[in-house]
Formats: sequence, C-alpha cells, structure tokens
Amino acid sequence: MNYMVKFLYRTFVYGIALLTALPFHEYAHAWTANKLGDPTARWQGRLTLNPMRHLDPFGALLMLFTGIGWAKPVPINPRNFKRPKEGMAISSLAGPVSNLLLALGSMVFYKLFIILGIYLDSGFLGTLVASLCNIFSTMVGVNVGLAVFNLIPLPPLDGSRVLNLFLPERIYFQLMQYERMIMIFVMFAVFSGVLDRPLAIARNVVWEGLDFLTGFIDLIFRLVG
Repeated sequence: MNYMVKFLYRTFVYGIALLTALPFHEYAHAWTANKLGDPTARWQGRLTLNPMRHLDPFGALLMLFTGIGWAKPVPINPRNFKRPKEGMAISSLAGPVSNLLLALGSMVFYKLFIILGIYLDSGFLGTLVASLCNIFSTMVGVNVGLAVFNLIPLPPLDGSRVLNLFLPERIYFQLMQYERMIMIFVMFAVFSGVLDRPLAIARNVVWEGLDFLTGFIDLIFRLVG
C-alpha cells in the first residue's frame, strides 16, 4: 500500500511537470513560427498552451514512466519564411529555449520554498511546502531533460534544424531521408543506456548553470538569515 501511494504521488508530480513542459515546448515552436511569418500552426489550433492540443498519448505515457517521450510535432512550413533555413532553426530552437526558461523559473520557486520550509514545522504547512519543493524540483529536471534531449543535432530533433544552418543543403537533405531510421537509432541508444552518461553530464551542466543564475536567492538568504 505504501509503495502504491508513493507511485501515485510520483506519477502526480511528474504529470504536473509533463503537462507544463510539453505544451510550453510546442507552443514556443508555434508562436515563434507565427511571428516569423508561418501561420500554419495557428491555423491548426496549435498556438495554445492547452495540453490536449499537443500531447501524443503514447509519447506522453512513455515520458511519464520512463522520462523519455514526445508530443505531437507542431506543423511548420519553411516556405512561409523569408529565409527558410534561419526560420526553421529559430522556430526549432524556441522549443528547448522555452523549457530552459521554464526550468529557470521553477528553480527560483524551488529555492524559495526550500527557504520557506526551513522556518516551518513538520505540520500541514511543512508537508505542503515540501510537496511544492518536490513539484518544482521535478519541473526543473523534466524541462532540463527535455531541452537537452531535443538539442541533440540529429533528425527529427530540434537540434538538427539548427545544424542545418551549418551544413550544405545536399548533405542535410541526405540526412533527412534517413530521419526515421536515425530516430529509431536514437531511441535505441536512449533505452539501452548508451546515451545515459552524455545526457546526464549535459543535464548536470545545465542544472549547475541554473543554480548559478539563481544564486542571488542563496545570497539573500545568507545575508538575511
């Protein structure tokens, strides 16, 4: 019974993080593309933070239980951009950037609730604050993981569109012909553990960066406390 309660609690916390991270990611793609001249996502109702418009059921379940998953890709038509390669790169980069910004905001609240918890007893308010710490810590982790994974420069991940800026079109389109096979390879590498160490190192670097950027909270606490 105790195990089941812990499992349900973890699923609830991770679900909250999932229902913010994925919609923000896809909304950022849609918003940026629309600003750059491509209204395709807006016409298809994807310019929204409503999770139901973005979640892929299987991808969401995988992310919920394994930490790796996906949402429904936002449709982008590069022919609507004045400069297609740059437009695609910027629109693609917007997704991971939005997750990093969400992770930064979550880190701020995480630290604030940690400080608040120091001054509370272990009663109801203490338990509530501890739960909020857990939620925001999980949101940081999920958003950092999503950003890092999507910045891998292989199709169909967002990083491949950024890589396109630096590759001759002939080579890039040859890569895109094998997009499905490359994605299968990437997923195999993830689930087999091949990418565990590189991704963990990248996540730790980003986490340390966020900790540094929010270091002013620690400094204020030390000065006041």
